[in-house]
Amino acid sequence: MRDRLLKYFLVFPAIFVVASTAFWPLFQSFYLSFREWKLNRARESRALWEYEYDGLENIAYLFDNYLLALEDDLFWNSVRVTSIFTVTSVLVSVGLALGLALLLAPGGKFRLTVRTLLILPFAMSPALIGVSWRFMFQPDFGLFKAFFDVLIPPLADVDWLGDANLAMIALVGSEVWHWTPYLTLVFIGGLATVPQDAQEAAMIDGANSWRIFCDVTLPSILPVLAVGIVLKTIFSLKMFDQVYMLTNGGPGNATQTLAHYIYFNGFKYYNMGYASAVSYLLVIPMFGLTWLYMKLVFLKR
Repeated sequence: MRDRLLKYFLVFPAIFVVASTAFWPLFQSFYLSFREWKLNRARESRALWEYEYDGLENIAYLFDNYLLALEDDLFWNSVRVTSIFTVTSVLVSVGLALGLALLLAPGGKFRLTVRTLLILPFAMSPALIGVSWRFMFQPDFGLFKAFFDVLIPPLADVDWLGDANLAMIALVGSEVWHWTPYLTLVFIGGLATVPQDAQEAAMIDGANSWRIFCDVTLPSILPVLAVGIVLKTIFSLKMFDQVYMLTNGGPGNATQTLAHYIYFNGFKYYNMGYASAVSYLLVIPMFGLTWLYMKLVFLKR
């Protein structure tokens, strides 16, 4: 009896910490999404239906925050920006990482050194990356200005963060720089599981490198590739730090992702009820991706 209870006793502190720092705020924010609470007007939230409630037929007032979000052009703009950023950063990061993994997988002294150095960009804080890239894109004395002065003079005087399209490119570039090394290491681990005898058999049959990759290597690493894509998509959807530090959603709202839009409404306009509702609209795809990630990683295929 004591041995059966011991395992629960040992994991209880971890469960308590997770519940108090993750589950409880989730429940509180969900409750708040059905209420009105503007921090600059009141100390406590107020139920939405208290304003115009006169029967069950008006229960729709309960969802006013969600309906307001779906009617807000700025909300849909942030959805569009988030979608563009997510798709672009995932495709470029995964593509570059797979290419680098194929180059570095064989090993060798030089390649082992490069593989060791790859973890450094991912070890950096996203906020620090945002600040660093903002200084590098500074149009007067930034690092990229000096680089373009030497190699591509027409780009030297371009204000990257002042142009809507170029600001998105800069934002995606910083995210690709951050994530590509980590995904490369993940894919190198996946390439180590590719059966060598199958590759050798394909070479004996006269297959070239491209056919070996398509017919042998790629099918073998598809599970690892899928995990990398799902994981990168999750982090791209909720990315906030680099947006805030690099572009702050600008110019205008050109790079305002959904996470930044939530922050903007919650901590600039102090509309906590509305911000909570929008955050739960973001949680919906996150739950789906998390379930898919758990299925790919932990469940038997």
